[in-house]
Amino acid sequence: MVILIRKRQVYVLLLFLFLFCGMTIAVWQGSPEELSAIAEDSLRHSRVFVLDAGHGGEDGGAVSADGTPESGINLEISLRLRDLLHFCGMQTRMIRTADVSVNTPGLATFRERKSSDLKNRTETVNRTPNAVLVSIHQNSLPSVPSVHGAQVFYNHIDGAQPLAEQIQSSLNQTINLGNEKRTREIPDTIYLMNHTQVPAVLVECGFLSNSAETQLLKTASHQKIIATAILSGILSAGEGT
Repeated sequence: MVILIRKRQVYVLLLFLFLFCGMTIAVWQGSPEELSAIAEDSLRHSRVFVLDAGHGGEDGGAVSADGTPESGINLEISLRLRDLLHFCGMQTRMIRTADVSVNTPGLATFRERKSSDLKNRTETVNRTPNAVLVSIHQNSLPSVPSVHGAQVFYNHIDGAQPLAEQIQSSLNQTINLGNEKRTREIPDTIYLMNHTQVPAVLVECGFLSNSAETQLLKTASHQKIIATAILSGILSAGEGT
């Protein structure tokens, strides 16, 4: 029931936005060229959500007991979130759209390729005007396989913590019911989050060390719920980002 309510709120908000845009166009007295210029100016100053599907290619990230790597789940959720953001008229940029590493070609060792991958992701974010980074990952804690649920981390840039808190609140009201979690500042060891110069949040969508949650994370329906919850948090944060 809570999930349905959250989805309904999103749909009502989208309907309001569409009606508002329609009314604005209906009463506009200027020329089409002026309207186009206003729209282009709005796009130039609006946020661009850079979606980072963690890991990829030879770097599968965390792996579940049944051999499922997080990289594929990260990508599926990121693509679904991209589509939802586009539906809401928001700009996005994907770090990767396939199961690949984004390292510079020609490097000999995995360590070199991993370092290059992280630096290239960071450069992509920092080169994107008005960027907000949303990095999608899966967690793992094999020593305590009962641990489950989604948690959001944020970097030190202004706007990141309020965005993380709104996304966490949305996740707590959907997939974390009875298992609510709090946001945390990202550890110093996470290169991408600590070297980006824009507001950045990292969403650990679940624990691959929990077999029941792993099965959920592999389903399209659960991936859609996570993506919708993240979208709801972004919409709730509004100008805070």
